[in-house]
Amino acid sequence: MRRGDLYRVYKRKGDPKAYRVFAVVSRQALIDSRFSTVVCAPVFTSGQELSTQVAVGVDEGLKHLSWIMCDNLVSLRKSDLTHYVGSVSGAKAVQLNRALKMALDLS
Repeated sequence: MRRGDLYRVYKRKGDPKAYRVFAVVSRQALIDSRFSTVVCAPVFTSGQELSTQVAVGVDEGLKHLSWIMCDNLVSLRKSDLTHYVGSVSGAKAVQLNRALKMALDLS
């Protein structure tokens, strides 16, 4: 598991969808640790192109254009991240870092 990986997670409590894709956004040291959870950002099929959203799509393993929503971070168990979809890399990873900084009001 790496930072920027996308996973399909099935039926989280309170979610009306059968599954949702999440992007792993925790720092790599935490991902590699024995800690049982990681911080993730949900991926939605609609977005508003805000500074806290990152457009992703076929190049990242998804079926259609979607957005990583950095304003809605959640902690998920690593054991729930079993259905690998794809990964963001290069310019998308830079955009994801920028969106996280905006969402968390970091300089």
